[in-house]
This record gives sequence, structure tokens and C-alpha cells, in this order.
Amino acid sequence: MNRTMESLSSSILGTHPVSRDAGDVIGRSREDRPILGFRIGRGALRVSLIGGCHADEPEGPRLLRHLAAFLGGLDASQPLLAEHEWWIVPHVNPDGEERNRAWQEDGAEAYDLAAYLTHAVREPPGDDIEFGFPSHSGDEGARPENRALWRWWREAAGPFNLHASLHGMAFGAGPWFLIEPAWRERSERLKRRCAEAAASLGYTLHDVERRGEKGFFRLGKGFCTRPDSLFMRKHFLDLGDEATADLFRPSSMEAIRSLGGDPLTLVSEMPLFITPGVGETLGPPDPKAEEWRRKIDAWRAQLARGRPAGRIEACSRSGCLEPMPARDQMTLQWAMIAAGLEQVG
Repeated sequence: MNRTMESLSSSILGTHPVSRDAGDVIGRSREDRPILGFRIGRGALRVSLIGGCHADEPEGPRLLRHLAAFLGGLDASQPLLAEHEWWIVPHVNPDGEERNRAWQEDGAEAYDLAAYLTHAVREPPGDDIEFGFPSHSGDEGARPENRALWRWWREAAGPFNLHASLHGMAFGAGPWFLIEPAWRERSERLKRRCAEAAASLGYTLHDVERRGEKGFFRLGKGFCTRPDSLFMRKHFLDLGDEATADLFRPSSMEAIRSLGGDPLTLVSEMPLFITPGVGETLGPPDPKAEEWRRKIDAWRAQLARGRPAGRIEACSRSGCLEPMPARDQMTLQWAMIAAGLEQVG
């Protein structure tokens, strides 16, 4: 990626993040909490960044709060503001963030496995914010968080060039990057930059072969196309679950593309905990992934029965499961954004 852009990572993460209650109120949640956004810069390249669609994925919001503070401290003549227009919503799911506060310690260097297994809360399929955007202008059945973002984006009165939805996964072999299907033949430079950034921090890329399930088509080690609402609906219909299938609406990526142009949409997937060996056999099934799933399910059940958290943590260390440092997660999220800016610039 542009090395100047890449080198901004330390400066961004070295800036004290904006507080949870900072930003313009662009709407309110189901439980009447404010949804806060930042519109910074007046350049020609329009960028949308969101985090927190899944409330048990804290690193996207953390990065975006650092980034909003960093950009807000720049002079308007700086290229990042003179050439870009940033639309940033650090956390689109403030109700979910509140429910996960028991384990999402502010400023944590990494997250505690036992606390995560005990307290993590996530919306069920069909009710998560990522796949909840209005299907049409009169879709009042969508969640208020989604309607708020949709109204705000439409204030741009034109297309975006880049959209990134910052996600995470509880367990994985390493970073995983998801790319807009329409850009799959135009993303080699982006893939190379992201792979280089992960390798520079010593990570193996997460690798999985989903064969199109939910819209995941493998593009190479560490890279897939992003999921799609039509494929999501098909997945649940194939399972005979028509009720859940009917709940799926467009994703943030699909919503942004519906505003026109040909925006590059990206999704980051950073693991909270590294599971070595996953992806060495793509499967399905992946025997190492299945082995880790059995171990983790057993730890979760033991915690539910009152087993001391310290013993679970000791088991995880002895089994070589380690938390991914929060700073590394945010660094690689920024690396993806910077690579995306280079790709569309």
C-alpha cells in the first residue's frame, strides 16, 4: 500500500480515542441510545466506515474511535481531509455494546477467554444489524439503527468510493479479508498489501473453503468474497428455515452499492483468539477447526457449571490458544482500509 498511508497506523492508534458519547447523533437505537457518526473532510473520494454490527466484535469500534479522533485533529489542508470525505460510525449497535461491557474492557491489550465465553452476547441470524438495511425507501420494518444509517448515507446525495464494515470472529487461524464480488478481478494489489501487512506482524492468514455458502467464495488464502443477503436467504431456505430466511435484508455493503457508482466494499474479520492449525486442511470439514470447536464448547460448558475461570485460562494456554492483541487487530483493519483507498484512488 502507499507507505505514507500505511505508516499512519501508529499515529492513529497513538491518538486518544473519541469517547463513546462523541459525534453527531444520526439516529437512535431500539433502546433509545444515540447512534453517533462523524463526517470529516471535503475531498472527492468518499469513504464509509462502520463498526459494531455484531456487538461481540469490539475492535472495529475501537479503531474507528481512534481514527475519528486522529482525523478530527488534522488541519483541513492535509491530504487525508482535502482529498477524502470520511463518513464514520464507530458503533452502529450501542445496545449490543452495552450488553457486552462485562468482557469488553476499554483499552484492553487483549481479551480474556473465560470472560468472553461467559458474557459474550450476539444477536441471532436475521436480527443482526449487518443484514438489516431497508429493502426499499418505505421499509419501516428494518431496525431503527439500520434506518438511521440509511438516511444518513443518503444525505451524501451521491455514491461512495469505498465502504468497509469492520468485523471480527471469535476464533480463527489469523486475519481474514472479504472483498466485494464485483471487484474480485480488480483486487490483486489490495490482497497483496493485506497479506504483506499480516505477514509483517507474524500472522498466518485464516483460510476456509465455503464453496459459495452465504456468498463466501474463496479468492485465495486469507481472502473470500463478502457475504450477500440473497445467499444468506438461500442458506436458511436450504435448511428448511423459511422464517429466518425471510428476516434477511440487504447488508451494509449492498446498501452502499445501491446508492450508485461502483464502490469497493470490504469486510475485515479479525479473530479475538488464534486457533493454530485451522485451514491447513480446507475441508469441509476442517479437522483442526472441529477439534478446536469441541474444546471451546467444553470450556464454555464447564464455565456454565461453575468451573473456576483460571483453570479455563490455563487450559487455553496449554492448548496453544492465544488472544490476538487488540493493537494488532486494529493495525490490520487499518491496513485493509489503507489498501482499499489505494485500490480506488
